[in-house]
Amino acid sequence: MLEDNVLKIELNNAIVWIRDFVKRTSANGLVIGLSGGKDSAVVLAMAVKAIGKERVLAVSMPCNSNIKDYEDAILVAKKFDVNLINIDLSKTYDVFEKSTNSIIEKEGIGSLSSEAKINTKPRIRMTCLYAIAQSLDYLVIGTGNLCESIVGYTTKWGDNSSDLNPIANFTVSEVLRLGEFLDVPEKILKKAPSDGLSKQTDEEKIGVKYSQIEEMIEIGNTEEHAKEIILKKFKLSRHKRELVPKYQFNRKNYFNN
Repeated sequence: MLEDNVLKIELNNAIVWIRDFVKRTSANGLVIGLSGGKDSAVVLAMAVKAIGKERVLAVSMPCNSNIKDYEDAILVAKKFDVNLINIDLSKTYDVFEKSTNSIIEKEGIGSLSSEAKINTKPRIRMTCLYAIAQSLDYLVIGTGNLCESIVGYTTKWGDNSSDLNPIANFTVSEVLRLGEFLDVPEKILKKAPSDGLSKQTDEEKIGVKYSQIEEMIEIGNTEEHAKEIILKKFKLSRHKRELVPKYQFNRKNYFNN
């Protein structure tokens, strides 16, 4: 974990980076999916410091979710005095699942897997955020941390999609420390990380502890079984950290010059 003095410097740098990015793109503001967890709370606080609370819009998007997550999102929004809107996507998801399942089952293809159902929800949420952002000429600010990215604990074209992400290179422990610097409510920082969709904590789903992922990031080693799991997940999730592969060939293209 980075030392406090380094973290404080990088926190300030990240806030300036957000401000410069918004200015450079001539965006009117930032929209963020506020889940009630530590990552989105920290990013919200950073965004407010960067461009002011009036230009930050928080969106809660329950999708057959735990009501306590919405209550925590309200707590965070009130703490930083940011406008929070609630868009319940439960019915939207239910209609999608029912109609898709009925068609593929009728065609004899099969049915949506449990993981496909779970991953559909963050994709619907991101669709919602981008619809709002485009309408307001805002940017979508991301909330995924480095530990999640390393093991692919993120949904492709869902929560790993955004226009900018200020915490993508910070580990879980570092994000928590940033939260302390930014005065994020203690309740949020002590809350067990969870996607709010699978009724499991992050660590239960991943199969290793975040501290073990951090050890691998920092020294390339940890408990042997955990190391095997992390390395396997890192390899299998490489596509989530890369741009879409494109077939390339030599051709004239003025814009490549």
